[in-house]
Amino acid sequence: MYYVYILVNKSNGRIYVGHTYDLRKRVWEHKYHVNPNSFTARYNITKSVYFEYGEDYYETRAREKQIKGYRREKKYALVESNNLYFRKLYYDLF
Repeated sequence: MYYVYILVNKSNGRIYVGHTYDLRKRVWEHKYHVNPNSFTARYNITKSVYFEYGEDYYETRAREKQIKGYRREKKYALVESNNLYFRKLYYDLF
């Protein structure tokens, strides 16, 4: 399985869209700033609010690029369509 995921920091409005094969590990890495120089660490983007999955690497990678191309409002609308109150999904993954 491959995953496309969205992390947010609603206090500063920053959004991060990523792609991975191990969603639990990758979200954990963002949450605990494994790479302190990363975009997510710099802007404290740690709240996992959306993910979708597929079996094909190239399809999910294309989906990630599609979502990255969305305007902020459309990204928020995508999250709200599945997670109306931006509930943190981190603990649901474990």
